[in-house]
Amino acid sequence: MADPEEIGEDQPASRFRLPNLVNSSSDVTARITVAIPLAILAITLVAIGGWVFTIGVFVLGVIALRELFSMFERLSPPILAGFVGLFLLLVAAETGGPPRVLLGVAAALVIVFLISVTDHKPTSLPGLAIAILGLVWIGLAFAHAIMLRDLSHGSAIVFLVLIATFIGDTGAYFGGRSFGRRQLAPSISPAKTVEGLLIGIVAGTMAAWFTGLYFNWLTGVDALILGISVALLAPVGDLFESYVKREAGVKDSGTIFGAHGGVLDRLDAVCFSIVAGYYVWSALL
Repeated sequence: MADPEEIGEDQPASRFRLPNLVNSSSDVTARITVAIPLAILAITLVAIGGWVFTIGVFVLGVIALRELFSMFERLSPPILAGFVGLFLLLVAAETGGPPRVLLGVAAALVIVFLISVTDHKPTSLPGLAIAILGLVWIGLAFAHAIMLRDLSHGSAIVFLVLIATFIGDTGAYFGGRSFGRRQLAPSISPAKTVEGLLIGIVAGTMAAWFTGLYFNWLTGVDALILGISVALLAPVGDLFESYVKREAGVKDSGTIFGAHGGVLDRLDAVCFSIVAGYYVWSALL
C-alpha cells in the first residue's frame, strides 16, 4: 500500500501523538471509496477464475509494469518487452504451474533481452535491469496469484490472503498514527513505525483466523499459519515499494486512483503476501 502510516513524508513519527480525527475520517472515507471498486473487481475475477482471472491479472500487471517503467523513464526501459514477458509468465502459470513458470521466466528473460537489443534504440543495461525487476517483482507475484487460485480451495485462500493483507495494512495505518513512536526504516519511509508494524501483524493474523472460521475445511491452526505468514511478508512488500519510489524520486507510482496513487501503491503488499500464501498453502495441503 502507499505508505499507509504516513502523516507526511517529512514528519518522522518520533513521538507519541493523538490522531487528527477530522483528517483521519476524511482519509478513511477516501480510502474506502478507492477500495470498493477494487474489492468488487477482485471478488468477481477470483470467483470466476480460469482464463478470465488470468486476463484480469494481466491487465492489472500491464498497468503496474507501466507505472514502474514510468518511474524510471529516464533509463528507457523496454516497455513492450516487459509486457511480452509478463504475458509469458501468466500463461505459464495458468497452463502448467511452477515447472512451466520457471521455464517462462527463462523464456521471458531471453525475449526481453532480444527485444531490447534489436530495437531501433537499444536499451541500456540499467533500463534492461528495470524490465527484469518488473518481471521478478510484479510478473512472478501475479503468476503466483494465478497458481494459488488453481490450487484446492484456491479461490477461498486468495480471498483470505487479500483480507489479511488489507486488514493488516489498515491496522498498521491506525496503529502508526495513534501509537507510533519508533521509526521502522527512516531512510526509506520516515513515517512508518515499529508500533504500526506490530499492530498490523496482529491485525492481519487475526483477520486470517476469523476469515478461516467461515471455511469448515480450514483448521484454526492452518488459518493462523497462513495469517502470520501473510502478515509478516505484506509489510516487506510495502517497504520495498517505498524504497523503489524513493530511488525514483516520486511520491506515488501512478495517478489512476488520483490522490491515492496507482495500482502498485494499492498492490505492493499483495505482491509479497500472495507469494507467501501460495507456498504456505501448498505446504499445508
